[in-house]
Amino acid sequence: MLDILGTIGGNILSLPGILGLAVGMMTRNLVIASILGAVIGVAETVIFAGFDFAAIEPLELGIAVAVGIVAGSLGCGLRRKGATV
Repeated sequence: MLDILGTIGGNILSLPGILGLAVGMMTRNLVIASILGAVIGVAETVIFAGFDFAAIEPLELGIAVAVGIVAGSLGCGLRRKGATV
């Protein structure tokens, strides 16, 4: 259980979370933001596995993609709503 929570937390604070949020804020289209977040999640997993596809664990890949999708969607929502005072 701690391994799964550590993987989720690591992905939120790593490329899929931060870069997914930034890429999501560059567009107003929710679908494009979600797709770009998922692509960042896949790229992060492949890069950190050393481009060795045998070293990629499906759970880590799924979590990275899910975090990327959520972060991209959140970034798009922030862009649409903007800062209201």
